[in-house]
Amino acid sequence: MKKLAEVTYQGIEENEKYEKIIDKVYETCFKEEDLYNYKIYISIILSSEKYIQEINSEYRKIDKVTDVLSFPMFEKDEIQEAKENEEVLGDVIVCISKVEEQAKEYGHSFEREFAYMLIHGFYHLMGYDHIEEEDKKEMRAKEENILKKLDLERK
Repeated sequence: MKKLAEVTYQGIEENEKYEKIIDKVYETCFKEEDLYNYKIYISIILSSEKYIQEINSEYRKIDKVTDVLSFPMFEKDEIQEAKENEEVLGDVIVCISKVEEQAKEYGHSFEREFAYMLIHGFYHLMGYDHIEEEDKKEMRAKEENILKKLDLERK
């Protein structure tokens, strides 16, 4: 399997299970968005609450823990250009304890919640957002499509 993500850990233990989920999710995302055959990848940071709160405070001026943050390297219309080089598409930071908490809160598996955070971060890197209702519908449809392909839709 092609390596599509570079995973680092900040304040939590390394975990092979997380990396297997990341590989499966991003293989599906990259194939769906016709990125699989290019030399681009995503930088993933799996973090503690303390680390993600620091980043959220520094970059978004919101001093609280969040579940996922995304930092794209390209604008939506520049992604085609990124395909031509070996480039990082951007950074996705996921707070593992928030994934665990939200999985329980929403009544689904850790894998489903973690996959959703990874997919959500991926589509932010691809230039999608959910500020305007029309954009939110487009982004949600893409996320749900990937979850369906992974057999992880809401039950």
